[in-house]
Amino acid sequence: VQLVESGGGLVQAGGSLRLSCAASGDTFDDYAIGWFRQAPGKEREGVSCISSSDDKTYYADTVKGRFTISSDNAKNTVYLQMNSLKPEDTAVYYCAAQDLDLRYYSDTFSICVNMDRGMDYWGKGTLVTVSS
Repeated sequence: VQLVESGGGLVQAGGSLRLSCAASGDTFDDYAIGWFRQAPGKEREGVSCISSSDDKTYYADTVKGRFTISSDNAKNTVYLQMNSLKPEDTAVYYCAAQDLDLRYYSDTFSICVNMDRGMDYWGKGTLVTVSS
């Protein structure tokens, strides 16, 4: 699976951006797609995730109510709509994918709940900079 992020850029605090994650290559029947971010000098943070089997979504408390994840299966693309951006949202944003392995996950949404374990497939990231 190849993942390519786009949509990053520079925005003022309070503004919005929409990130896209386009998937290609091998596909899975059951999987989850997550968005992660990493700011300079900080640990990687799981931001949001969507489950393929039921479109259930998961958000970190730091972005709940401001970010929305969605998917367009026809386009093999997952989006992250980011509103009310804050300077602390500045980071490189990565999308990642994890197929369902029943040895480790009970269902695709459990991948999202446990997204801080990491995922197997990663994009190269897109930079989001929020100015104050």
